[in-house]
Amino acid sequence: MAVFSVPDMTCGHCEASIRQALGQLGGIDAIAFDRPARRVTVTGTADAEAVKAAIAQAGYAPEEIRLPA
Repeated sequence: MAVFSVPDMTCGHCEASIRQALGQLGGIDAIAFDRPARRVTVTGTADAEAVKAAIAQAGYAPEEIRLPA
């Protein structure tokens, strides 16, 4: 699981753009959006850097939130 802060994700269109970009990656089992917190959580085997790059390619500025082990 990887969690990203996406400060410029403000609406449903933003979510749809990110979902579409992540749909191009393999290894993603689920995508959850928390719009008020401006966070995206991705579960699966996809590499976190690839996920971050896909979100950035969609036009957003993601930052991975490191979760405690």
